Amino acid sequence: MEDRFAGIREFVLAVDKGSFTAAAAQLGVTGSAVGKSISRLEARLGVQLLHRTTRRIDLTSAGEAYLASCRNIMEELDQAECWLATGSQQPQGRLRIDLPTTFGRRHVVPTLLELGLRHPQLDLSVSLRDRAVDMVAEGIDMAVRIGALGDHADVVARRLGEQRLAICAAPGYLARMGEPATRADLAGHDCLTGWGRGARPGWLLKNGGGEVERHEVRARHELTDGDALLDACLASCGLAQLPTWLAGEALRSGALVEVLPALSGASMPIHVLWQKTWHLQPRVRVAVDALAALAARHADIFDPAGDGIGELSPPSR
Repeated sequence: MEDRFAGIREFVLAVDKGSFTAAAAQLGVTGSAVGKSISRLEARLGVQLLHRTTRRIDLTSAGEAYLASCRNIMEELDQAECWLATGSQQPQGRLRIDLPTTFGRRHVVPTLLELGLRHPQLDLSVSLRDRAVDMVAEGIDMAVRIGALGDHADVVARRLGEQRLAICAAPGYLARMGEPATRADLAGHDCLTGWGRGARPGWLLKNGGGEVERHEVRARHELTDGDALLDACLASCGLAQLPTWLAGEALRSGALVEVLPALSGASMPIHVLWQKTWHLQPRVRVAVDALAALAARHADIFDPAGDGIGELSPPSR
């Protein structure tokens, strides 16, 4: 019977070490043996996994996808063997996490780093980006997503809270430009927005029926980073539609005030996602539990009630 696992360890090690020779040294075989083992694996799969030159090896696109699956399989086996040997389900190994850039940097990364300190055998690989990724294809163990989720049979989701958007302005800007009273008034204001290729700048506003729709605005400044957008708003550069987990502190202190609250206020869920497997690995479980506990402790960030700014209301102006 053909061994379906033959060549997988050699393939992963060759990629990690950068050469057949280095992989062979760790396995105690020859470089030629490693190369032949990977060639047999490619023949069985019917695809080329590696581009080979005299100086280096590079993954093909098929190799990249297969590598992520191989890593998951090997880590599952390592975890199962550790549990059988010790009877312990302590989190260990590498946890690969994908986070929204600003939200992740501000509110999730500190909790993950604290988790790493509590569990010395837990290693983290954290990516910060504002685009959806294929968790299975890219080998991502866990992700945090803001917004509606698609239908993915191979991913499990747990709701952490809700993001609410508020149109914010610094008192200095309102003193200079006046406060908008209607949706039409926005056309006469400097608006600060994110920057998306090919997309006209716009905000999510409620229409007369209370439904949320996209409304185009005149963008004075476009910034891709959430913290930069907040800084520009605090500096009286214009109006900005900001998530309350980003602007909440400034709203509570009076450094920013909310305008057009009846129109703004679009909300979207915040979820933690992980790959569906027959056995939830301890390193994933402990991280999911840590984020759930974080959300429970910080209603001002995760806003489960949808009030956006926690227990304190912004000062009257």
